[in-house]
Amino acid sequence: MKKLFIVLAVASLGFVACNNEAKTDAAVDSAANKVEEVAGAAKDSITSIADSATSKIDSAAKATVDSLKK
Repeated sequence: MKKLFIVLAVASLGFVACNNEAKTDAAVDSAANKVEEVAGAAKDSITSIADSATSKIDSAAKATVDSLKK
């Protein structure tokens, strides 16, 4: 009887451990998705700022070259 109780206890711990792991995986996936969304938004914002700065630098450089040619 004691052996049966020990086997059942170990089996129940195995089921509990498997159940908690699934919840943890879902939480990790959810957090990873949120991080990817925030990182994507930050990347888009930085890319937009960099493109704007590049455009301004290019136009200033062109204006400088044009003024030196005259």
